[in-house]
Amino acid sequence: MSVLGIDQITYAADDLPTCRRFFSDWGLALKSETADELVFECLNGCRVVVAALGTPGLPAAVEEGPTLLEVVWGVESETDLARYATAIANDKDFIDGEVEGARRIGCTDPNGLAVRLQISRKRSIDVECGAMNTWNAKPRINQAAPVYERATPIEVGHVVFFVADVKATADFYAKRFGFVGSDSYPNRGAFMRCAPEGGHHDLFLLQLPSGKRGLNHVAFTVRDIHEVFGGGLHFSRCGWETQLGPGRHPVSSAYFWYFKNPAGGLIEYYADEDQLTAEWQPREFEPGPTVFAEWAVDGGLDGDTRRQKNADGPQGKFLTEKK
Repeated sequence: MSVLGIDQITYAADDLPTCRRFFSDWGLALKSETADELVFECLNGCRVVVAALGTPGLPAAVEEGPTLLEVVWGVESETDLARYATAIANDKDFIDGEVEGARRIGCTDPNGLAVRLQISRKRSIDVECGAMNTWNAKPRINQAAPVYERATPIEVGHVVFFVADVKATADFYAKRFGFVGSDSYPNRGAFMRCAPEGGHHDLFLLQLPSGKRGLNHVAFTVRDIHEVFGGGLHFSRCGWETQLGPGRHPVSSAYFWYFKNPAGGLIEYYADEDQLTAEWQPREFEPGPTVFAEWAVDGGLDGDTRRQKNADGPQGKFLTEKK
């Protein structure tokens, strides 16, 4: 029994028309739209809901303004759902009901976030990814690596929150849902994955000296490093603002590109994270710029020139050509 990953997230935002354009440019498919709610899907059916701030029935927010209100995690079977219901039955705001004809259970985590579980609605998909040739292994033969004109994210891969008490919140996810620690910033941050075998993290919890609570970012998994670049360049051409990237994380090995999000926090394309098993030994790191990013482009790349923002565009000459 283990949680499979993120099935749905719910934002509350104050500008739905802008969010409609934002998430469409991001590469999500708009599945339904009303005056106070947008529903998007990733390639595998993972949902992103954007509701208007103040809509009745929404979970309570942990911070003011646009933010993430709810994370719905998927499980495999009704048996798993029943076991988790027993585990959280005495937790704050416990619920056990139906959403769109399917059972959904949930409660509120120690940080105030609405946590939900349901039998996963995500579908299995088969996508082509760019193979990378190294000195020892060269799987890409007589074939160019892909170039993407835009990204079509596969799923929501992980969420990151600022929490008031990182130990209490990490313990909650470990004891209630079986999450496993991958790495940590001692007393400052916890990287957690849903199960012993999986990607480096599905959840990252950060504790600031101020005790601030709220959303840091939501990360969308794409096929490979080439789609990180292609998606970021397209998004830049659409006029959206980079926060940092592209770059590479040393802790998880993933390539990233972060943008500012009108629905709250930041949003990330990422690919090529470490895959872990039960044999993995968690490491401890001291947070710092070089721990966060092995390398990163400040301000992003211009989608038209393919150069760093505000840098001179290509002139049609070889780089080694002398004047």
